[in-house]
Amino acid sequence: MLELKGVTFEVDEENGGTKRITDKIDLIIPDDRFVVITGPNGSGKSTLARLIMGIQKPTEGQIFWNGEDITEKSISERANLGISFAFQQPVRFKGIDVLDLMRIAAKRELSVGEACNYLSEVGLCARDYINREVSASLSGGELKRIEIASVLARGTQLSIFDEPEAGIDLWSFQNLISVFESMRRNIKGSILIISHQERILDIADEIIVIADGRVAQQGTKAEILPGLLGSMNSGYCSRLNEGSAAYGK
Repeated sequence: MLELKGVTFEVDEENGGTKRITDKIDLIIPDDRFVVITGPNGSGKSTLARLIMGIQKPTEGQIFWNGEDITEKSISERANLGISFAFQQPVRFKGIDVLDLMRIAAKRELSVGEACNYLSEVGLCARDYINREVSASLSGGELKRIEIASVLARGTQLSIFDEPEAGIDLWSFQNLISVFESMRRNIKGSILIISHQERILDIADEIIVIADGRVAQQGTKAEILPGLLGSMNSGYCSRLNEGSAAYGK
């Protein structure tokens, strides 16, 4: 279980002041849940994900993982404890092929057959990708699915995805939804996704709405999603509906 207590993150501004990105966030992510964090642009969603992974450190507050205070632990230490992270823009690794990347992620000598199975799970023909270099030759959609396959190979207790729909085309987005639907059916641990997209929100167990750096709402999909979709006058819901329309909803 992941628990945040009073997590605040501030950045310095050019005028000598500070800007508060997250503001005393209290949050619990239970085990074996599919959770989506959503909210307006600039509300602190991605910052919150990076704080959980240890990419950034909170100015105030504590982060607990299975009862252990991990606030000061590094990214590597958190990864070893069972937390994985998929970036909004996956990293390209010149000189590393897909099989090597997946073995690094899994932290073991993954067999070719095992790696191919994970690639198949995300809709990629394994023989076309297993020896491909993780470089500019791959599209954004291909990189996203390879990164997700690596997360599956890792098999951590908590998998975090920061706006996985960013920068991909309609075909890749539709396949991405299928991948997450499959992950939801075969969940082994918790999945935490930062997203605006209605189709991703629609497969969540729980939705958390972040606004102005705080938790504005938290509850089941049935409790939260109708209100989000019904508040058509809010800037956030306009953004959500625009995004959904761009992907064919």
